[in-house]
Amino acid sequence: MTRVGLVVNPVAGLGGRVGLGGTDGPDRARTALSLGARPLAGARAAAALGELAARAGESARDGLLVVTAAGRLGADSAAAAGLAERIVYAAGAGRDTSAADTAAAVRAVVDEGVDLLLFAGGDGTARDVLGALGSCNSSNSPGSLSSPGDVPCPVLGVPTGVKMHSAVFAVSPRAAGEVAAAWLARAGGVRLRDAEVMDRDEDALGEGRVTSRLFGWLPVPDVPVRVQQRKTGSTTASPGAVGGIAAEVAERVGEGLLVLGPGSTTRAVAAALGADVSLTGVDALALRPGHPPRIVVHEAGEDTLLALGPAWIALSPIGGQGFLLGRGNQQISPRVLRAAGGRERLLVLCTEAKLAALGGRPLLLDTGDDALDAELSGHLPVITGRRRTSLYRLAM
Repeated sequence: MTRVGLVVNPVAGLGGRVGLGGTDGPDRARTALSLGARPLAGARAAAALGELAARAGESARDGLLVVTAAGRLGADSAAAAGLAERIVYAAGAGRDTSAADTAAAVRAVVDEGVDLLLFAGGDGTARDVLGALGSCNSSNSPGSLSSPGDVPCPVLGVPTGVKMHSAVFAVSPRAAGEVAAAWLARAGGVRLRDAEVMDRDEDALGEGRVTSRLFGWLPVPDVPVRVQQRKTGSTTASPGAVGGIAAEVAERVGEGLLVLGPGSTTRAVAAALGADVSLTGVDALALRPGHPPRIVVHEAGEDTLLALGPAWIALSPIGGQGFLLGRGNQQISPRVLRAAGGRERLLVLCTEAKLAALGGRPLLLDTGDDALDAELSGHLPVITGRRRTSLYRLAM
């Protein structure tokens, strides 16, 4: 049988919709749940397995076995996808799962022998997987990894977190299933590449920069466009470029509400307008020609954004990756986007240098709503300066 490993971090991404950012640590996960957050990781893992099964075909599906952990750590997702499973790890009953459970589940799954390990989570989960796989090799001390060659099997991340700067994730859950199917079938001579495991540099964040630290590498099936690039560090845009974008945004919005997504570009644009906003959160400004902007909401969650009423939404893609929606800005959810008016009220902000660095790769969408992603896909004007736009492609 073809054996696919699956480990799910059930709290990955919990903080996104409610504006908490990542959910590393049990306290933040509990806070997110108290604010009304709904777990999404299991459903996204099931979507990846469903795509894998569909692409494998009926005959191959019967020979597909998911080696996993009990309950929310993986077995629930395998059952939702209608696939046979073998449970090799179970967390203690009556307690919250932890990073230690993720690592223990990974080791148990890999020890069973799998052709590919799928894990569902974000950058924190990727680091847990990296450490667990390093300790699977007896030549390494626990938690260490000298090179990707030490890893006993290929790995692929199903994106379910908030922070996903690493290059080990597919661009969406369904893309993860697509890549897994291609690797398992060895379709088109799919090879492995060494992909970076990154996480946000908290020291740099304190200095007003969004950048990442490298923790190691994992071997990932190399399927261009379907596996994401790593995030590149933020660069300082010229005041002229930022000022031009800010002036264009102010003219288009006129008197009204402007919701600003996270990132160094949107923060610089807000500063040019006269407001100091969050670097990693979502803020809302009230604009009025001839007056300084007023911050209406700081670091808002989904429910707060919905309560604001009609608003313009301004976003900037993640450098290097090109993600516009679905990475770090889950507060701007499908419900929020639809309430705002979809494409017609979406302002994409990007300097020409940042856009050129994508090398023609499309801006990416992963809202979790396939119908909305399809509706937003296509060419959209990107504001690059005062009365300057570039028609650029958005894709799922």
